[in-house]
Amino acid sequence: MAFHRFKALETVLSRVPVNVTMPSNKVSEFFGENVFGIDAMREYLSEEAFKSVMSAMELGTQIDRKMADQVAASMKAWANSKGATHYTHWFQPLTGATAEKHDAFFEPTENGRAIERFGGTQLVQQESDASSFPNGGIRNTFEARGYTAWDPTSPAFVMGKTLCIPTIFVSYTGEALDFKTPLLKALHVLDNAAVDVCQYFDKNVTKVIATLGWEQEYFLVDEALYNARPDLAMTGRALFGHSPAKGQQLEDHYFGSIPDRATSFMRDFEVESLKLGIPVKTRHNEVAPNQFECAPVFEECNLAVDHNQLLMDVMEKVARRHNFRVLLHEKPFAGVNGSGKHNNWSMSTNTGKNLLSPGKTPKTNLQFLTFFINTVKAVHDNADLLRASIASANNDHRLGANEAPPAIMSVFLGTQLSNVLDELETKVKTGKMSPDEKTALKLGVGKIPDILLDNTDRNRTSPFAFTGNKFEFRAVGSSANCAGPMTVLNAIVAEQLVNFKKEVDQLMKKNVEKDEAIFQVLRKCIIDSKKIRFEGNGYGEEWVKEAAKRGLSNIKTTPLALSAFVSPKTIDIFTRNGIMNEREQHARYDIYLETYTKKIQIESRVMADLSLNHIIPTAIKYQSSLIENVKGLKEIMNASDFKKNASIQLGMITEISDHINFIKTNVDAMTEARKSANKVTDVKKQAALYCDKVKAYFESIRYHVDKLELIIDDESWPLPKYREILFTK
Repeated sequence: MAFHRFKALETVLSRVPVNVTMPSNKVSEFFGENVFGIDAMREYLSEEAFKSVMSAMELGTQIDRKMADQVAASMKAWANSKGATHYTHWFQPLTGATAEKHDAFFEPTENGRAIERFGGTQLVQQESDASSFPNGGIRNTFEARGYTAWDPTSPAFVMGKTLCIPTIFVSYTGEALDFKTPLLKALHVLDNAAVDVCQYFDKNVTKVIATLGWEQEYFLVDEALYNARPDLAMTGRALFGHSPAKGQQLEDHYFGSIPDRATSFMRDFEVESLKLGIPVKTRHNEVAPNQFECAPVFEECNLAVDHNQLLMDVMEKVARRHNFRVLLHEKPFAGVNGSGKHNNWSMSTNTGKNLLSPGKTPKTNLQFLTFFINTVKAVHDNADLLRASIASANNDHRLGANEAPPAIMSVFLGTQLSNVLDELETKVKTGKMSPDEKTALKLGVGKIPDILLDNTDRNRTSPFAFTGNKFEFRAVGSSANCAGPMTVLNAIVAEQLVNFKKEVDQLMKKNVEKDEAIFQVLRKCIIDSKKIRFEGNGYGEEWVKEAAKRGLSNIKTTPLALSAFVSPKTIDIFTRNGIMNEREQHARYDIYLETYTKKIQIESRVMADLSLNHIIPTAIKYQSSLIENVKGLKEIMNASDFKKNASIQLGMITEISDHINFIKTNVDAMTEARKSANKVTDVKKQAALYCDKVKAYFESIRYHVDKLELIIDDESWPLPKYREILFTK
């Protein structure tokens, strides 16, 4: 293995950046050229078909089969012009990745020839094997039928030589087996709830869309070094590895000059992404060595989710062309920053208004405060569910470590906005306000635009922070599908807006003036959600104690966090709003638990393999060389000199034996714990056993392996070290 390590390092040293030729210096000349977007539809569709698709996109109307045939024929003609020979329904099963099955456009004819054919039937719906994807018991192996159905709100695109059609994925009996279906339903519910509340302020608002801007963090690792680390290849993270003398403590990588190889890779994947309509705009070095980030312009939430899933796929494909591997794991290297995917979320109206951005008048500011405060209240009331939405085996390694937000859900608003809420809480009374109080309150609200500019520092320790005109959900993991947390966030905000409107309407029926009714309900929301607001350092032990005093949950592990998905409250919210039924929710709960168990199981197996087949043999071999050295010294030295000069070697021999004994004993114990857990059939109990019994050995085994890394000579050590992986250019 040591041979492979040094061959890998030798290969790295020979790398040169891949030259990337931009198709044009102007992104506008090729942006979206591989997308069947509005411009392409105008060119290829009839006016009738174009209007039908636009109506489906904007109003959610259905496209009839005759019109679908027209759209399919035009889509095929466009795709053929791009060199496409196949088509696929591109969907997002509960594996967390994307899925596709390619079919050729051609069909054989009776005379032994073939024709290119793609009709409305193939466009609108396809059948897939639903039992082979995670389904939580919804489908049995002998009940394999499932369906993918076209999502016209997300445009088709050509990837390589294949036309990709974004779709939902449902079982034969109609239950959602993907991330997209519940998200679309949650967005629809939010649209209705937000429009109803907007009517208090602007009768012209007829549609509200949730917007999302994600920030994708990732590590780049040279492919040769990646291949020489079985743990990286199998689990996405380094299970062993001593921290190098220099890590990120000098903070010299953050926003530093991007290495040439990394820049070449970035240019290449950005070009591919831009052609696919993904509006990537920002790139920079992140805090940890060899860690980077990219971010796009905000988009409609469903499209943004699709684009993020597509971007991760593009990144991995392009990385291989540059002899890199992209690590999207939330914590691939202990001791340095993990990777997140900050979800920047807001709401926009058909009138062009960002509902989380204040206006220039007390009326528009009251609208801002309404949506702002209701979002805070939604997070407060559903903090455990929000925590569950970002729970995973990967993210458990990250939350609360090296600048990642803690597992405690809190909201950061900034001092000035907190003061505004405190003032509203103080001034608004449950009874009727006097004219002077109304005037003072409206004058105070009217000042918000003056104070909001850069009024919030960016609290890196907060999982859910307001950052000027949006909320930033920072706790989302880098490998996650944004649809999960976005489904939850949109659903809980919609639920809160519905409740808010009910309370306001009830007060108005009692002859309370509209603005005063709104103020009174907002005051109640402020008081009820006050404990979720936190402006300080989320990393401090003081916050853990303070959060406990406030009654906030601190759910540190995924098996415990996931239980919020099947709480009576969550089931009620999702079923009543038509987002997911109870069966779908329990299925997801089982799937997420099984995924957690399998990931810990894989890590445990890889850890055992590396320990028993790589680390311990290397340690014994080096120990043997020390023993031979000691024997030689004893032969040529007298007893006094030998005792004085061989003490270090003898100490090292004993120390190596101690580490070997601990590793072997604990790997065996971990294996037995895994075997015991595997006998348990209840998914909840099994996940708990893997969390509490199997995973419990990871850190102690790692500690002793990492100590051996410092003792054994560098030439013998079998795995590329952190200093080699993180500092190769």
